[in-house]
Amino acid sequence: MLTDMSTSRSGTTDRTAAAPARRAHDDAPDTAALFTRLAALEDGPERDEVRDALVAAWLPMAHRIAGRFRDRGEAVEDLRQVAALGLVKAVDRFDPSRGAFESYAVPTITGEVKRHFRDRMWALRVPRRVQELRNRVRLARRELTQNPGSREPTVADIAAHTGLTEDEVSAGMEALESFSTLSLDAELAGGDDGYSLADTLGAADSSFDTVVDREAAKEGLRRLPEREQAILYMRFFEDMTQSRIADRLGISQMHVSRLISRSCARVRDEAMGRHPGGRPMA
Repeated sequence: MLTDMSTSRSGTTDRTAAAPARRAHDDAPDTAALFTRLAALEDGPERDEVRDALVAAWLPMAHRIAGRFRDRGEAVEDLRQVAALGLVKAVDRFDPSRGAFESYAVPTITGEVKRHFRDRMWALRVPRRVQELRNRVRLARRELTQNPGSREPTVADIAAHTGLTEDEVSAGMEALESFSTLSLDAELAGGDDGYSLADTLGAADSSFDTVVDREAAKEGLRRLPEREQAILYMRFFEDMTQSRIADRLGISQMHVSRLISRSCARVRDEAMGRHPGGRPMA
C-alpha cells in the first residue's frame, strides 16, 4: 500500500512538473509557426491571409493594452483602433529570429497609443518636451503616493524623485491641468446670471494709446521755443481760440495758425524718430 501511495504521489508530481508553464496572459497565442511562414512568403494573397490571421490572433492583446488607457478622455473603441494599428505595425516589422512576438508587440502597441494621446488628444498644440514633462510628473506622483498614508508630494519631492528641476516639474504640473480647453462662451459654474468666461476677461483700454502718445511727445515739446510752447499750451490745455491767442501775443491769427501747425508737425516728426523735414534721424 505504501508503495502504491508513493507511486501515486510520484506520478502526480511528474505530471505537475511536465505541465507547460502558464502564460502571463490568455491572449498570448502560440503563433511562432505562422510568423516563420509569413517571413518566407512573398507579397501576395497567401501572405496577406497569414498576416490577417496573425493580427486576428493577437487582437485581444491589443485590446487589453488599449484598456489600460481608458478614462483619459478618449473613447475605448477609438483606443482599440489605435492599438490595432500598432499591432499591424508590429506584425509587419517583427523578425521571428529575434525572440518572442509578445516582447516586441507590447512596447510597439503601447507606444502607438501614447503617441495618439500626445499628438491628437491635446486641444492646443503643446510642445513635445512639455508633454514628456507631464508624463514624468504624473508617473512620479503615482509612485510617491502609492504607499498607504503617503502625503501629496511637493514640487521639490517630485524634482528629487525624477531628477528634473523645480521649474520643469512646475511646467509638467501645469500641463496636467491643461489637457483640454474651455470655450470662452462657456457659462461660469455656479452662476445664474448667464455670464460666460469671456465676460470676465478685460478689454484693451484706449487710454493707454493716449499715455504712449503723451510720453512720445514730451521730448519734442521741450525742444520747442518758449513762445511756441506757450501757444500750444493756451490752445490745447486752456482751450483758447486762435484769435484770443493772437490778441494776447499781439500777432495775427494767421501767424498763430502757422505756428501751431509747424510746432505740431515738429513734435510729431520727432516722436516718430525723424528730424523736421521728414529725414530719418541718424
